[in-house]
Amino acid sequence: MTDWRRAASLSRTFLATAVGACLAVGCGVIPGGSGDSAGTLTVMTFAPEGTKATNMPGMPAMAKAYERWVNSKGGINGHKLRVLTCNERNTPNGAADCARQAIAEKAIAVVGSYSQHGRAFMAPLEAEGIPFIGGYGVSSEEFQSTLSYPVNGGQPVLLAGAGHQLGRACGQVAIVRPDTLAGDSMPVLLNAGLKANKMGEASDIRAAEDTADFSSQASEALADTGGGSAGTSAKDKEKDKDKAKGCVTAVLGERTETFFDAFRRAADDKQRKPQISSVLGSVSQALVNRTGGKESPFEGSYLTSWYPVASDPLWEPMRKVISEHSFGDDGVDPDDSGAQTTWIAYTVLNEVVKRFEKGEDITARKVARMLNQSEKIATGGLTPDLSWRYQDMRAVAGFPRIVNGQVTFQIVQAGRLVAQPGEESMDMTPTLEQAPRAA
Repeated sequence: MTDWRRAASLSRTFLATAVGACLAVGCGVIPGGSGDSAGTLTVMTFAPEGTKATNMPGMPAMAKAYERWVNSKGGINGHKLRVLTCNERNTPNGAADCARQAIAEKAIAVVGSYSQHGRAFMAPLEAEGIPFIGGYGVSSEEFQSTLSYPVNGGQPVLLAGAGHQLGRACGQVAIVRPDTLAGDSMPVLLNAGLKANKMGEASDIRAAEDTADFSSQASEALADTGGGSAGTSAKDKEKDKDKAKGCVTAVLGERTETFFDAFRRAADDKQRKPQISSVLGSVSQALVNRTGGKESPFEGSYLTSWYPVASDPLWEPMRKVISEHSFGDDGVDPDDSGAQTTWIAYTVLNEVVKRFEKGEDITARKVARMLNQSEKIATGGLTPDLSWRYQDMRAVAGFPRIVNGQVTFQIVQAGRLVAQPGEESMDMTPTLEQAPRAA
């Protein structure tokens, strides 16, 4: 073999060995290419699935559909998106495990996720500087941590909104809620909305999170909503019959249907028809469809939501992504508030990444810094424009990072969730600013 052939052979052998070793340890092969860690952005979406309490399979399913869609368009600002999903299992350990996985995989953000165990997942994320973008809003830490960037007002604004909605229609109100740390703040928040309408406090009825027997809670709720305010004269009741009715709201996640089954039986026994209500997430269009559509026992129910009704044309881009990129995954329901929240959260991520220079290395801390300093981010009209700068924070005791206090009022009418006639969307922040600390 001639010297130049021998040299060429050795050169090829060396190159193959070097490339193989580089692939084994995960270093960059071609800058900006698919093997370059700087060219791929890793994020995580976690939510509980297959548990005995609340499950949110639509959130990770929506995240994966978004991943396929955005990568089919060339990624975000030249970066391929890699979405990890994790089953949070509705436990503190499960939430912490998901956070640790995000850290181990060098995620630049956790996006569009659900967990009521804020203490368990926020502490590890904070230690590594990983931002939490667009959580569902069921843990107080989501509205307290400087690394949390909520896209809605979470349970606080929904419950304050429910209080406003019921305060305009009811004489007495009872709330049935989980006997958990997250559930303990619910009556305080509901009462803030009731108080704004000069209503007394709601009866607080607790239930074990995973119970299947709500008969005692149903009887208690029925007894506590006898109809009409104490001391109301017969003349006043005749003048405002709707205001005299008793109202029951239940915020129990997937157990809400089970409670209202028990409640309807108790009400039928007493020949009573109290107004029922809930918040989106505990009652959904899918639940109404499953329980009879126009004949559903939820017909006439009041609901509060963060977003426009599901039939609004503003959701059309999300629906198109689901139909084209969910690949038959029936876990993605465009009417589901969890999937909607995840869509909005990924919209925020997309807009933030676009604000970096082309080819710039993007890290978790850089993403957090950009979120802290950037001008407002538009979400296609689904929320007010969002910003998390210091001047955007609100004086809500226990929830200072609520930057979007908007709620919409809905009613189940002819088997569909529609906007409640005569009720415009409303910012509940001023109401919450007057409320006592709830968390």
